[in-house]
Amino acid sequence: MDVAALCAAIRDWTIAQIPGGAADLDQLVCDGKTLRGSIEPTDGGGSAFIAQVTLYSAALGVAISQACYATGENHERAVLQKLLGELDLEGVVIQADALHTQRPFFNSSRSRGPTSS
Repeated sequence: MDVAALCAAIRDWTIAQIPGGAADLDQLVCDGKTLRGSIEPTDGGGSAFIAQVTLYSAALGVAISQACYATGENHERAVLQKLLGELDLEGVVIQADALHTQRPFFNSSRSRGPTSS
């Protein structure tokens, strides 16, 4: 099964259920959570786990997109950027926790939006 294609199909179907579709999105809340029971110790003394990142529209009351990842293979910032990159978010306010304020997340001009002099 192509998991990415399935997730995209679910996202597109969810947005299609919203009156006005994606055009009615004005704010998205992003959050990542560790999946219970997935934490395993690593050889280096740390931990590896499975996590999920969700894009949620509080105004519409629905999660419009989500993705899971293994921490040994990816990280929350990259997964969130991928999720946001799959949507047309012109004029949408994105709310995320402090993890996403680190400089690498904002290195692309797309994440910064228009700038003024």
